[in-house]
Amino acid sequence: MASHRRPKQPSRTRVTVLTTAAAAAVVLSANAANAAPSEKLGKDEVKAKVDKLYEQAEQATEKYNGAKEKQQKLQKEISTIQDNVARGQEELNKLRDGLGSLATAQYRSGGIDPSVQLFLSADPDDYLDKASTLDQLSGQQVEALKKIQDKQRQLAQERAEATEKLKDLASTRTELGNKKKEVQGKLAEAQKLLNTLTAKEKAALAAEQQRANRSSTDRVDLGNDTSASGRAAAAFSAAQSKIGTPYVYGASGPSSFDCSGLTSWAYAQAGVSIPRTSEAQAGYGAHLSMSQLQVGDLVFFYGDLHHVGLYAGNGQVLHAPHTGAVVRYESINNMPFQFGVRV
Repeated sequence: MASHRRPKQPSRTRVTVLTTAAAAAVVLSANAANAAPSEKLGKDEVKAKVDKLYEQAEQATEKYNGAKEKQQKLQKEISTIQDNVARGQEELNKLRDGLGSLATAQYRSGGIDPSVQLFLSADPDDYLDKASTLDQLSGQQVEALKKIQDKQRQLAQERAEATEKLKDLASTRTELGNKKKEVQGKLAEAQKLLNTLTAKEKAALAAEQQRANRSSTDRVDLGNDTSASGRAAAAFSAAQSKIGTPYVYGASGPSSFDCSGLTSWAYAQAGVSIPRTSEAQAGYGAHLSMSQLQVGDLVFFYGDLHHVGLYAGNGQVLHAPHTGAVVRYESINNMPFQFGVRV
């Protein structure tokens, strides 16, 4: 016999939830529809934002380079101190063994002096401060005790120095990690913007970058400026050999470079060691105006000096520009010039 019960009605709570969800969906769809046109940026707007992000990434890169250089320096210093401490401990052990030999000889000749016996079981510093104790020791024993005391103090100082440098190293490693994340974040943000472009727009931007790279590496008139000094000329020649090499943040050659990586590598090929970061390189010599520049001089840009290149003559700079570009020539007027430095 067929049942004539009415279908079960949805609960009031369920109806309310469904109605609310549907209403929210309608609102979100409307917002998305309204927001979509304003959020879509044109190719030129995207390029301007991406260029700014690349500049910010380069600022962070130079801070990253500085932290990395400091880390390497601290690691070397700590290693040297630890080696010194190890050698010092060996010397201290030998001094103690020598004093023990004196005590042994003294025992064989009639017993250990009470003060020496006391020393062998405690810290000698306490007894060196007591004249009455020193009076009971032989000249040879006093000299041995003083050597031990000096060595202990030296080791304590070196261990304290190593401890402070280890703390500094831990802090520097943290800074290094933070700056690396900052650089990667800026680059990821730039890529996200680029991904909003259509395939046609991406192709157009890529073609622009290719033209910039090609025109700046193949067809630049450097004039007849031959004013470079021997080492500057050698550094500039080394940098020229890397034209077309890609920019990679934190890289210092030979297969990729960032801006200060290129300049420090180029001068290293000329037998000159200069600091790794653009900020440090800026303090490596007297500042020059644009009219004073010679080929091979370092040239610095932006107020915080986060970009550096080599003067190429005829108003051109040879540099590693930014992510997505290669080592190339560019007009010195394309960036806010600050000053030059002659190495």
